[in-house]
Amino acid sequence: MQSEPPGTLSDGPRWLAANEQRAWRSFIDGQQRLLDALNRELQVKHDLTLADYRILVLLSESADNSLRMSDLADGVLSSRSRLTHQIRRLEQQRIVRRSNCVEDGRGVLAHLTDEGRRRLEEAAPTHVEGVRRHFIDLLDTRQLAVIAEVFGQVDAAIGGT
Repeated sequence: MQSEPPGTLSDGPRWLAANEQRAWRSFIDGQQRLLDALNRELQVKHDLTLADYRILVLLSESADNSLRMSDLADGVLSSRSRLTHQIRRLEQQRIVRRSNCVEDGRGVLAHLTDEGRRRLEEAAPTHVEGVRRHFIDLLDTRQLAVIAEVFGQVDAAIGGT
């Protein structure tokens, strides 16, 4: 019997073997706990969510501290409507501001404000310490390389890059 290419449906589901199930559940549980811990630390110490932090990081890394909303949504892997709600909330805190795109007049830009940069700089040490404590320091160099390779492959396959 020929094996089918990955992702092809045959007569029924390709149930997970015990080792596959263990890997999948470990990933789901571990990543949820990791993201919850990082989110909680940012909220308690800096009144920012992990999603807020990701937005601030992307804006701070852009050439002029601004991005088109569509590019920002793609960068944080969010829907445009969800991002709009987040940006509105961040605007109320004066962390970001929006403006019309000068080039075409149709697009909207999100800008990191001085207050946003200050909040990001305050939160960054908390975030990186959490990433180290809850993730990086638990793994050796080989394990980190495997994770980078595996999730690079997953991202490329699903994200179409």
